[in-house]
Amino acid sequence: MSDVEAHKEILKDAVSAAQLDLVALSEWLHAHPETAWQEHESAARCAAFLRDRGFSVRENFVDLPTAFHATYGSGPFRLALMAEYDALPNIGHACGHNLIASMSLGAAVALSSVADDLGLTVEVFGTPAEEGGGGKIEMLDRGAFDGLDFAMMVHPAPVDVVRARPFAVEHWEVTYTGQAAHAASYPTEGVNAADAFTVAEVGIALLRQQLPSSVRVHGIVTHGGDAPNAIPGRTRGRWYVRANDMQQLKETGDKVKRCFEAGALATGCEVEIRDESKPYSDFRTADRALRFYEDNARALGRDLHREGDGPEADMCRASTDMANVSWAVPAIHPYIGVGSYPVLNHQAPFAEACVGQVAEQTLFDGAVALAWTAVDIVCAPTEGVGSA
Repeated sequence: MSDVEAHKEILKDAVSAAQLDLVALSEWLHAHPETAWQEHESAARCAAFLRDRGFSVRENFVDLPTAFHATYGSGPFRLALMAEYDALPNIGHACGHNLIASMSLGAAVALSSVADDLGLTVEVFGTPAEEGGGGKIEMLDRGAFDGLDFAMMVHPAPVDVVRARPFAVEHWEVTYTGQAAHAASYPTEGVNAADAFTVAEVGIALLRQQLPSSVRVHGIVTHGGDAPNAIPGRTRGRWYVRANDMQQLKETGDKVKRCFEAGALATGCEVEIRDESKPYSDFRTADRALRFYEDNARALGRDLHREGDGPEADMCRASTDMANVSWAVPAIHPYIGVGSYPVLNHQAPFAEACVGQVAEQTLFDGAVALAWTAVDIVCAPTEGVGSA
């Protein structure tokens, strides 16, 4: 047995030994969902899990109350595992972040058992507000990831898909301000902020015929008025624009903004378009490291899909602030299945699929695959894991 194989056996046994505790953590996170920037107890539980296993932990990391940084070892190769734990409003962990955190923590705890042998510093970053808040981008801008050699995580999905191709995305809050008035007695005195959204949405619908298939535009009106007999004087909505890369995102975003400006012009309202976070970029994958992950996932018996394998594989596209990290640090972000297809991420039943027997196997396999991939990366020839 080679040294690499021996280390992998140790890592698999370490994840197995921690499995009950990892499942308990995942189930707790699932039962106590906290949304972006409010993940106080979730972050504290994850930090305590690592501290109890010998990690040095800094909470309130880079002055973000729900971020943390945990380290083990002092080797020259700094390996980062990203832990997400924010939930979605109203539908809880319907993107499986309870599993993301648990898989990353499981891989980190396992790697701590071989860190000295491999020359590793194992680092876990608790990263808040992935669901629209751009927590990793804030951390990146504050220097949280400076000096890392590699960063990785694995994300739940309906099926296993090796290569992530996240969209770049902008998140906006759009507010129209007009003039309220009685809809029957004084309609001519009103400036209808609800009509402004109607005009904008018609403009966006017509624009779609000129947009490439690689673009997505979608949103909701979060406040459309207060009473049917009162012309709305103020309305608000949230909108996302997605594209294949940052250049396409800017071009599309400019067009969509003009639709919102048209709503203001047509109705006489004022419009404010506010960024909810900095844009999420497209993803730059470290191909060689991804091939290591693919080989390890296959060795664990995972049924891997590639883009074009069918609709269940092609649907595994979204957006992530991990993409911004990937332009600063070599990184991978594969998807791991919870056996839920045709139930998809961000559907309420997907949350149900992120606990239970299948989810527990997914947790185990994800933690082992990440840990094994770390061994391959560290033991690879020196030309670099970011190479093609």
